[in-house]
Amino acid sequence: MFTPHSLGTALLMMITSAICWGSWANTYKGVKNYRFELFYWDYAIGIFLISLILGHTMGMTSNDANSLIQNIHSAGTSNVLYTMAAGAIFNLANLLLVAAIDMAGLAIAFPVAIGIALVVGVVLSYILQPRGNGVLLAAGVICAVIAVIMDGKAYGSLASAGRSTSKKSIVVCIVSGVLMGLWAPLVTHAMTQGDTLGPYSVAVFLTLGALLSCFVWNIYFMKRPLVGEPVSFSGFFRGPASGHMLGLLGGLIWGTGMVFNLVAANFTGVAISYAIGQSAPMVAALWGVLAWKEFEGAGSRAKLYLALMFVFYCLAILLVAKANG
Repeated sequence: MFTPHSLGTALLMMITSAICWGSWANTYKGVKNYRFELFYWDYAIGIFLISLILGHTMGMTSNDANSLIQNIHSAGTSNVLYTMAAGAIFNLANLLLVAAIDMAGLAIAFPVAIGIALVVGVVLSYILQPRGNGVLLAAGVICAVIAVIMDGKAYGSLASAGRSTSKKSIVVCIVSGVLMGLWAPLVTHAMTQGDTLGPYSVAVFLTLGALLSCFVWNIYFMKRPLVGEPVSFSGFFRGPASGHMLGLLGGLIWGTGMVFNLVAANFTGVAISYAIGQSAPMVAALWGVLAWKEFEGAGSRAKLYLALMFVFYCLAILLVAKANG
């Protein structure tokens, strides 16, 4: 299987994962009058498909014990279950995050949820796999959390961002963040304990767990959505072809980021790879500035917060990369 043999290659893969994780939501922005719960079925299929495609290409470059098929046959059942549970937890966290963005706005939801996820995911993963300089990693995480807060303040400074925030929306943000931080340590366990799973096998079982859990989480939210009216499967079959294609594309983009992040983690450790991958809000903000013109006509305060966000994210990436040394 293909794995990086230098920090430069691993860092490039981690940055690519952040770009993918920060870009997939653009596919949903391109869909008009199509509920997220329906879009999400195609998205979940997309993330599973790309894990299979990359697993049977990049993960099969050699026919040794580490290649995808051999690794799946030799892996412990408990590690497979841990990984599928990680996928189910990620899926619930992702659905709650989107609902939180609808309820509270990006300015509140992203800083709270991603900030919590970053700290929970990195700390627990490092405890399970203490690879790298802990002090530098902690400093990088602090910089990343500050950057997420700056991202939220930048959006909050926009005149269009003013809205009241309910207690329910804050609770949803917090739950989403904690859950989003829990899949990484479960994956760390599967990659380090007992008969371990390799990164491509982890990607396959994680995305399979996410897809299968849609039949629980997504069906529940279709019937009892946190935002809007209930929707039925008939809406999915009546959905526009562009909506289905964009859903699949969104899944392919996010899934590519996941595979690259896990493959890089094989070299750096999950804590470091996860920390850099969670630079995704910086990428999302770039899309907001350059593609969606969300900051067109914004005041100097919003632009200052944006500039500070990029500075702190760059510091975070440098510190986390240095922690691997």
